[in-house]
Amino acid sequence: MAKYWNPEAECMSREQMHSLQSERLCSKIKEVYDSVPYYREKMDQAGVKPEDIRSVDDLHLLPFTSKQDLREAYPYGLFARPNKDIVEIHATSGTTGKQIVAGYTKNDLAIWGEVMARTLTAAGGDENSVVQSSYGYGLFTGGLGAHYGAQTMGAMALPTSSGNTERQIRLMHDMGTTILCCTPSYALYIGETIRDMGLDINEFQLEAGVFGAEPWTVEMQHEIERLLNIRTVDVYGLTEIIGPGVAFSCDQECGIHINEDHFIPEIIDPETGEVLPDGTLGELVFTCVTKEGMPMMRYRTRDITSITHEACACGRTLARMKKIQGRSDDMMIIRGVNVFPSQVESALLDITDVAPHYMLIVDREGTRDTLEVQVEMTEQFFSDEVKQLEKLEKEIFEKLKSALGLATKIKLVEPKSISRSEGKAVRVIDKRKK
Repeated sequence: MAKYWNPEAECMSREQMHSLQSERLCSKIKEVYDSVPYYREKMDQAGVKPEDIRSVDDLHLLPFTSKQDLREAYPYGLFARPNKDIVEIHATSGTTGKQIVAGYTKNDLAIWGEVMARTLTAAGGDENSVVQSSYGYGLFTGGLGAHYGAQTMGAMALPTSSGNTERQIRLMHDMGTTILCCTPSYALYIGETIRDMGLDINEFQLEAGVFGAEPWTVEMQHEIERLLNIRTVDVYGLTEIIGPGVAFSCDQECGIHINEDHFIPEIIDPETGEVLPDGTLGELVFTCVTKEGMPMMRYRTRDITSITHEACACGRTLARMKKIQGRSDDMMIIRGVNVFPSQVESALLDITDVAPHYMLIVDREGTRDTLEVQVEMTEQFFSDEVKQLEKLEKEIFEKLKSALGLATKIKLVEPKSISRSEGKAVRVIDKRKK
C-alpha cells in the first residue's frame, strides 16, 4: 500500500516548492489580469500590475478577494474561462444571500480528483478500497469531491449521498465499504444508529473515515473512532477554492497538510490584513495557482487557524495548518468574550455522562447577552435522581466557565432530543439577530 499518492508533490523540498509556486503564481496573475475584468479593476485600484509579481514573495501586494466579491460578480463574473470551457458548476447553499458559484474546467476536475486521491491515500486507501461518499451530491462539492478522488485512485466509488441512514448502513455492510466520507456530525449519527440497530461494528469492513465540511474537535474525532472502530482523516476544503481536498491530515495527527502546489496559503490578521508569521493564529487566505475555471486570488476564507512549514514526521513537506479553531464571521461575542462553538464541544466531550450533541442559544435580556447551553444526557444517566442531575449541571457549568471565561446557563435535555444532521450540523441559534 502506497504511503503517498504523489510523492514528488507531497515531499518536494521547500526550495522546489517556492520555485514551483512562484512560476505558477506569476503565470496565473497575468492570466486573470488579462481575462477577468473584475480582477483587473481590483488590481488597477490597488496599483498592482502583473509584472510587479515576480515570485510568491510578492503575493502580499495583491488585493484580497472575499465572499462579497463573489456575490457582486454572480454568477460568472470571476470566471477566467468562457462558459464553453466550463464542464461543471458547484455552489454553496446561499442561505445568507446569493449563492457562491464555482466553475470547473475538465482540467480542474482532474486537479480535484488528484488532491482527493492524496487525501484518500493518507487514509490508507488504494485501488482495492470501497469508498462510500455520504456527503450530499449536487451543487454541494462534498459528494462528487470524494467520488472523483476514489475514481482517480482507481477505487470503487459508492455514491450513497446523505440521508436514509439505515439503508446506508446496510449498503456499508453488504458492499464492504472500507472508507467512509461524510461530515463528522453525520459519522457520529451513523455510529450511533449502527449501535441502536444492534449491529456489531466488527462485522463491517470499515477501516478509515475522511470527514470534513464542518469544524470538529479532537474529542469528537476520538468519539467517532471509538464508535466506528476506524482511524480518521480530517479533510478541509471550500467551494470557492475547489471543494474538499484543499488540505488533509495524516497518521501523525499533527496538523492538516495543504496541497500548496495548487493552493498557496497565508495567515493574516483578520482586522488589519497584515500577513502573520508561522505559528500565529489568524485568518486563512488562499490563492489558486493551477485552477482554470475560477482561480481565486488571495481569497479570505474567514477560517481561523495557524500554519507551519516544518516537515512532518510522515515525510510530507507540505505546509500544515492546525484544525480550524472557528470562523471570524461565526465567532460569537457574548458580554465582550469571544466564543467559538468548538470550545464548547471540546469541553463537553471531556464529560462522560453527556452525549456529544449540544445546542447554543444566544439571547439578550435587556442590554445583557445570555448564553444557554443545551446538553443531551446519555441514556444511562437520564434516569438518575435529581441530585445527580444537579451535580452534572454544576460540573458542566464549571467546565464551560473555565474554558470560555464566561458564566452560562446549562440545560440538560433528554437523549436524542437535539436534532441530528445528515449534512452540516447547526449548533447555534442567535436570537439577538431577530
